[in-house]
Amino acid sequence: MARFTLPRDIYHGKGALEALKNFKGKKAMICVGGGSMKRFGFLDKAESYLKEAGMEVEIFDGIEPDPSVETVMKGADAMLKFEPDWIVAIGGGSPIDAAKAMWIKYEYPDCTFEDMCKVFGIPELRKKAHFCAVSSTSGTATEVTAFSIITDYSKGIKYPIADFEITPDVAIVDPELAETMPKKLVAHTGMDAMTHAVEAYVSTANSDYTDPLAIHAIEMIMKDLVASYNGDMAARDRMHNAQCLAGMAFSNALLGIVHSMAHKIRPALLLQITARTSSTVRQTRCTCRR
Repeated sequence: MARFTLPRDIYHGKGALEALKNFKGKKAMICVGGGSMKRFGFLDKAESYLKEAGMEVEIFDGIEPDPSVETVMKGADAMLKFEPDWIVAIGGGSPIDAAKAMWIKYEYPDCTFEDMCKVFGIPELRKKAHFCAVSSTSGTATEVTAFSIITDYSKGIKYPIADFEITPDVAIVDPELAETMPKKLVAHTGMDAMTHAVEAYVSTANSDYTDPLAIHAIEMIMKDLVASYNGDMAARDRMHNAQCLAGMAFSNALLGIVHSMAHKIRPALLLQITARTSSTVRQTRCTCRR
């Protein structure tokens, strides 16, 4: 027996962010990364829509790229104090992934990070809060997936959290957010989306339900990625849909060795760069003291 799981609702198209004003609840915590969502006005819009829905809103910001275990624990503590019944993660893959892990810790305060990493071993969520993911980049598709990637920098390891429980309740795929991406990010996220689609299609866990999504995503990305990179906003909008389709496919068909290798190699490289930078700084200081 196989399983196919997606968010209950996916709001898509320009202006889809307005769906937040129809949410039912008392408190919402918005989880966000750096300053881009605030700089382009989307954070203020999200906060305004949630307040229009009658909710008290608190913001947890500053979630870093490749979010750390420490950030997850800090965010979960903030949730435990605020007690939201909606968690709204807005941004790229990093803030959404971090918020998913915070959600687990919020619902089960005694759950350790090691517990979270037990594949498909997370207990039932939604006892305290529902989860909405708003994607601003066109690559990870974490707004529709059962996965979260958290980095333990002390060990130099990226840990995948995998369980259908962390599939968001609501995904908002509004291309207006993606139109703000710089060209370099358009290229990187576009190739990530292509990798997701290809890996899902060749996966041994593929099915009649995942293949159409993967194939159509591949076709769309082949047609629109270069144009999106060159500033065609209609193509950029279609890429936002394509990456979401790829996410629907791989969340259910799973991924392969490409992502497995990346999760092992990248943190190790970051540790090496950090160590070399620290060594250079120490050497410079010694030279200056001389």
